[in-house]
Amino acid sequence: MVNDFSVEEYIDKLEDIFNKHADKDNAVQMEKYMRNKFDFYGLHAKQRRELSRHLQKLDNRPPHSQLSQVIIKLWSKDKRELHYFAMELFERFKKDFRIGDIKLMVYMIENKSWWDTVDFISKKLVGEYFKTYPQFRDEFNTKWLKSNNIWLQRTALLFQLNYKEETDSKLLFNNINKLKDIDEFFIQKAIGWSLREYSRTAPKKVEKFIVNNELSSLSTREGLKVIKKAKSN
Repeated sequence: MVNDFSVEEYIDKLEDIFNKHADKDNAVQMEKYMRNKFDFYGLHAKQRRELSRHLQKLDNRPPHSQLSQVIIKLWSKDKRELHYFAMELFERFKKDFRIGDIKLMVYMIENKSWWDTVDFISKKLVGEYFKTYPQFRDEFNTKWLKSNNIWLQRTALLFQLNYKEETDSKLLFNNINKLKDIDEFFIQKAIGWSLREYSRTAPKKVEKFIVNNELSSLSTREGLKVIKKAKSN
C-alpha cells in the first residue's frame, strides 16, 4: 500500500484518462438513456474498466482511511462514469468493510440518485455489508422503510438479491407488504425483481406469497416471470 497517497492526484489521474478517451457521440446517447439526468464522458463499461483498472489495483488504490474522501469527491463530480468508478472502487474493499462504511453507502444512495447506482450499491455494497455486520441490518432496514426516500426503500427491497438460500424471506416479504401500496415505478419494479430473483431459489414460497397478497400488476408480472417460464418448459 502506498503511504503517500494523494486524493487529489488520484482523482486527477482518473479524470485525465477519462477525458482523453471521451466520446461525445456516445455521451449524447448515454445521457439520453439516463433521461439527461447526468453528464457522461461517453465511455462504455468495458472500456471504462479497462482504462481505469490500474487505479483499482491494490498497490494504487487509496488506503481505507482515505476511501471516504475519494468517494465523496468523485460523487461530487458531474460525470457519471466517475460515480461508477467510485462504486466499483468501494466494492474492492468488501472483505474489509468497517462498521462506519454503511454511512458512506447511505450517502451514495441519497445523492446523485438513480437506478443505475442504487442497484449496484444495494446488491454489491449494502448486501455484503449486512453479511459482515448483520447486527445492524434491522435498524437500517426499518429506517429506510420509513424514510419516504424511494431509493432507500428500493435498497431495502434489493439488498438481498444475491443471498439465494441465505435470503431472509420473512424480512423480504415484510418489506414488500410495507411498500407495495406506494405508487412509484421504481418501488413496484424492485418488488417484482426481488421476488423474481428469490423465485430461483424458492419458487413455491414466492408463488404462494404472490397469490396470497395483493400486489400491483407490474410487481406480480415481474415476480412470476421465472416461475411461469419453468412451468412452460
